[in-house]
This record gives sequence, structure tokens and C-alpha cells, in this order.
Amino acid sequence: MGKEVILLKLGEIALKGLNRRTFEDALLKSLRRRLKSAGEFSVSSVQSTVYVEPLEETADLELAEKRCAKVFGIVGYVRAAQVEKDLKKIREKAAEYLQETLEEISSFKVECKRSDKKFPYKSPEISAEVGAYLLEKYPHLRVDVHHPDLVVRVEVREQSAFVHSETKPGAGGIPVGTGGKAAVLISGGLDSPVAAYLMAKRGVELVAIHFASPPYTSEQAHDKVVRLLRKVSEYAGRIKMITVNFTRLQEEIRDKCQEDLSTVILRRFMLRAAEQIAREEGCHALATGESLGQVASQTMEAIACTDAVVSMPVFRPLIGADKSEIVKLSYQIDTYDISIEPYEDCCTIFTPKHPRTRPILHFVEDAEKAIDGEGLLTKALENIETMQIWPYES
Repeated sequence: MGKEVILLKLGEIALKGLNRRTFEDALLKSLRRRLKSAGEFSVSSVQSTVYVEPLEETADLELAEKRCAKVFGIVGYVRAAQVEKDLKKIREKAAEYLQETLEEISSFKVECKRSDKKFPYKSPEISAEVGAYLLEKYPHLRVDVHHPDLVVRVEVREQSAFVHSETKPGAGGIPVGTGGKAAVLISGGLDSPVAAYLMAKRGVELVAIHFASPPYTSEQAHDKVVRLLRKVSEYAGRIKMITVNFTRLQEEIRDKCQEDLSTVILRRFMLRAAEQIAREEGCHALATGESLGQVASQTMEAIACTDAVVSMPVFRPLIGADKSEIVKLSYQIDTYDISIEPYEDCCTIFTPKHPRTRPILHFVEDAEKAIDGEGLLTKALENIETMQIWPYES
């Protein structure tokens, strides 16, 4: 007794009904997988809280905390001192465990949650006892119940008591794998990595499809996408990345198709390719980083023209987001600095000077007839490259 643990608070999972166990099992499996390289830990769930307990002295609790912070399904997390359910020991542990913070602040309050109703003291009594002891140990402190510098939290649970400070916000969402499997179209820009993150937050296992056009796009551009996916995988877990060579198809569109429709035609072939790959990978939907009205290919009319070539649902988690919101999320998941690196991607080469913003479907279909689209697509899909992206290189 007396070791430090990590307490993880469940979010939406706690509201699930008869299938709650399925969500919890997926969450615990994900946590154990993420914590492997941080040392030996016990991971268990009791009363809407997951306990992460080190089983050896060499276990890296700081690294474990960072990993837990990025696991979907966790709404909050905190490191806590585990202590015997004895009021004297609880108050002594509070003074010892939070010493460094208590010495630096001027006000505090104590909040207690007593899940074990057999414990002889009620929550207000525990809070009063711990608060009085802290005032005695740290005379410079004062109690402020409205705006304290620190909230000292005591939890009395079935197996033991825990002392900690404020709970930090977790990644939220639901565990990856509980929301199905989807193929996300990934470029090197700001939007698609954020869209991938948001899909994973809703429990979706990701397959990433990247379109490259060498020599117009470089190895650095491909590496940029790999690094972006590695950042996303810190939240989403393992991601299978499939790269499709679109050089010949893009050259044919550039040389033979109506220029102002070339962008929407390219998008249609991307969705065709993505749908074929998605079905082979066992996916049930596609996902893109499109935001309504952001560029010419993202108007309602253009989106309708691209979606017309697939029967699979196409999710667009950023459809109502403006650029500032997307940038904010890219900072949050640490993809912004990579996304703004100046390497051309497939979507930015051969861009027409005046793209059609409101294309009409039958005109687009007629314009496509100028090329052997089906043959070119078949050849492109015969030469795909596949790699696995893992959250942590070590």
C-alpha cells in the first residue's frame, strides 16, 4: 500500500447499456498495448474508473501517463497516491504526496468522494479532517471553497483510498475498433490528418490511402505523410497506409480532359480507387478532410459529382469547420508543423487556373470519356505500396 497509480475516468462508455462490456474490453486492450513499452502495469476497470498500477519499480509512470492521455474512451486522468482506508493515514498521505504544490500555493479546498459506504466517516467529515491537518502542516495556507489554487481530492473506494489533485482532460471519444473500420484519404495538408483523428475519436479503425504522383511529388512528400500518420496513430493506434501511384492518370487528365473540370475528375478517380481498396480491406466507409466551400472541389455541387461514383458512405468530419478550427485541432494533435512543410502533394499539382465550382454531373461524365479511366485505374491499383504505421517507433 502507498504506491502511486494512474486513475482513468471513463466518458461515454459509462453511459452504454448492455454492450458496455464490449467497449470496456476494447479500451483495456488498447491501454495494455500502449503501455507495453513503459513497463509492467496492471490495468483493470472498477466503477467507471480504470486503474493503471505499476508492477515493478522500473515502470515509467510519466511515460505511461502520456500514453494514457491519448487513448480514446478516457475523459480524464490523474496520478494518485494509493493509501490504506484509515483517516489518519489518508490525511498524512495528502500532506506528503502534494507537498511540493502545497508549499507553492496560498489557498486550497478538499473534496471527497466516498464510494465505500462502509467507511465510518462521511465525505464532509473526511474533507474537514484532511483540510484541518493540511492547515496545521502548512500554516501559510487558507481555505477558499470558491476559487482555490488547488483542489485536494480524496476518493475512498472499495479496495483502498486515493489522494490526488485536479483531474486532467483525456482524449474523450470511444475506444478505437468499436466504431467500425474506414479508409481515410490522406494528403500532406492540414485537413486530412485532423479528419483521420476525428474519425478515430469515434472508435473507427483507420486504413489510410495516399495518392502520389512521382516525379511531380517527392519522397519527402511521402515521408511527410508517414510522419503525419504517426502523429495520428498516437491516438488511433496502428494504421495501415496504402500508397497509390496516380502519375499516369493525372497526366492523362491534364492532357485530355476539360481543364476547368480536371480537379473534380481527379477526385472522382480518387474515390473510385479508395472504394476498391476499402472493400478489399474490410472497410465500411470512406473519409476525407473536405470542408464545405474551402476550395473549388469542395462545393456542394462538386462533392455531389465526386460522391456519384461510389456506393460506400463518405464521411467528412470537417464539413462544417472553418480553417481556424482545423488549425487549432492540428496544433492539439501536433500535426501542424509537419503539415505546413512545403512539399507538393497529389492534390496541388496540375491545378487549373479557373476550376469549375458548380460542375454539372453529366458534363463531368462526358469529359471523363476522353481518357481510358478504367484501364488507368486498374494499372494504378496493380502497383500499390503498403506499410504499417505504429504510434511509437521504439
